[in-house]
Amino acid sequence: MQTTTLSFSNLHNYGELFANLFRARKQSFIVQKKWELPEAEDMEFDQYDTPQSRWIAIHDNGLVLAGIRLTPTTARCGVYSYMIRDAQRGLLGGSIPENLLYEDAPVDEQAWECSRVFVSHDIPQMYRRKVHFKMVEAMTGSAREMGASRLIALTGANWPRWYGRCGLEAQAIGPVLRIDDGDFQCVAIDLTAKLH
Repeated sequence: MQTTTLSFSNLHNYGELFANLFRARKQSFIVQKKWELPEAEDMEFDQYDTPQSRWIAIHDNGLVLAGIRLTPTTARCGVYSYMIRDAQRGLLGGSIPENLLYEDAPVDEQAWECSRVFVSHDIPQMYRRKVHFKMVEAMTGSAREMGASRLIALTGANWPRWYGRCGLEAQAIGPVLRIDDGDFQCVAIDLTAKLH
């Protein structure tokens, strides 16, 4: 199992991996979760997939097992910035409630957003924990390399149970909200804390 952090400037070094990551996202978010998202050429994408973002692929022999998108909270592309902030500003048409944060969304060079996190539904349960640990290791390592000291994410409301298991120190930065068929909450992950 390998982890690769992709960017627009290095994707040419990894063959089909970038496209395969977006194909795996389509499978996870559009096919499995039935989210209404943009797609083209069998790939899922949105307005936050710009050269400002980074994508982490956990892969094995060309097969994408899991993925994560990291976007700086200082990102700008037209009217858009990053998903959590744009939801709070009412730019996402109500698909994510505007009251998802207790305070204004950060715009800070040391804070990055973590989004489009998925693990392929094909991975057997006994192998999932290993994939989760690889994801956390890659996510925190890549974010730190880019100068982040904090990650923010909209995640399942059961996060306290499994974040601790993965060695992450996090705190709630918004209320628990019902979105589609699940309960979600915004959290801040402290990257200055050591993984245990």
